[in-house]
Amino acid sequence: MSVKKIGVLTSGGDAPGMNPCVSAVVRTAIYHGIECYGIRRGWNGLITGDIVRLDEKSVAHTINRGGTILYTARSKEFMTEDGQRRAVSTCKFLGLDSIVAICGDGTFRGARALSKYGINVIGLPGTIDNDISCTNYCIGFDTAANTAIECIDKLRDTMQSHERCSVVEVMGHHAGYLAMYVGLACGATAVLVPEEPIDFERDVIEKIRQARFNGFTHYMIVVAEGAGSAADIAARIKDAIDLDPRVTVLGHIQRGGSPTGRDRVNATKMGYLAVELLLAGKTNRIVCTHDGIFSDVDIDEGLAMKKGIQQMEVDVLVAISDIRPLPSLHHKFDRCLNRLGSGHFFSRIVRIWSATDHAGTGRPGRRLRPLSNGDLLHLIYSYGAKKEPLRKL
Repeated sequence: MSVKKIGVLTSGGDAPGMNPCVSAVVRTAIYHGIECYGIRRGWNGLITGDIVRLDEKSVAHTINRGGTILYTARSKEFMTEDGQRRAVSTCKFLGLDSIVAICGDGTFRGARALSKYGINVIGLPGTIDNDISCTNYCIGFDTAANTAIECIDKLRDTMQSHERCSVVEVMGHHAGYLAMYVGLACGATAVLVPEEPIDFERDVIEKIRQARFNGFTHYMIVVAEGAGSAADIAARIKDAIDLDPRVTVLGHIQRGGSPTGRDRVNATKMGYLAVELLLAGKTNRIVCTHDGIFSDVDIDEGLAMKKGIQQMEVDVLVAISDIRPLPSLHHKFDRCLNRLGSGHFFSRIVRIWSATDHAGTGRPGRRLRPLSNGDLLHLIYSYGAKKEPLRKL
């Protein structure tokens, strides 16, 4: 297969590292004597002919820049057969025989459609959501994760000063890879992702209760946008326990910023491999990476794959966020009750609880189970005497 002119575009949401990838495509093409053209504003640019010639100067000093010099957009028109035919007509008019698309899975579906019309297509995974199933890593994920981590680290400083609970919503679309990674890196109290079933009482409320009982005064809840609204999560926390959480939605700041070294290097390698695949006669492929090893798969095969949150990440999160109550609490609890006095509301509740036949034996006063640590937590946080006993423990 003879490759003479390559068009490169970025489509969908922008991701840090797209510019290094574009630069690698252009420089590798020129190295092999191939003309390279930049298609601006995604597939819309291919339909409207918004295309410019690219050379070494065009991509000089762009490796450290966030965003994309080619701009990006989503195109509903390209999803129609008429739009695809117009795009093919533009390719034939300009003599573009190959397209390198840096994008998410939605754009890959458009690339697959182009290949049916005889246009050689290579897809490169570029999305901070990291939700393309055929690869463990997508361009932009590392930078977005580090941006979110830096923001949360700063947020934690003020949370600790004011002894607050913070609910932080990170991007990810319908996937929780970014939230899970960020939550682990920040030591979050709880992380909510759409891939894992959520028991709100167990996964959020109980973890906050246990942390409070052990003396922690600030709590971080990380929520993937696909798992629910941070505002709704905060409202449920406020209803369940005596806390007034602060909500932070990081939003599009996660897409910006200079790409990290990892994103720059991997994006550069992927751009290089895209041109090499075309020269090897391959088309309709997605470049992917697993454990640092780069490969390629058929677009149809790649889109059909499924992936989920790694079980190890779930297990690690459960282990590091499981703050169990201290084993010897009863003597401190008794001392708390003595200071409150026998007439205090909380003391009366404890006496009623202790005298109740929880085992259902029908024989009050015989073999009643003693107050466990779980009972203490339940009493403290379920009967209204929430902060006062804790201050006296």
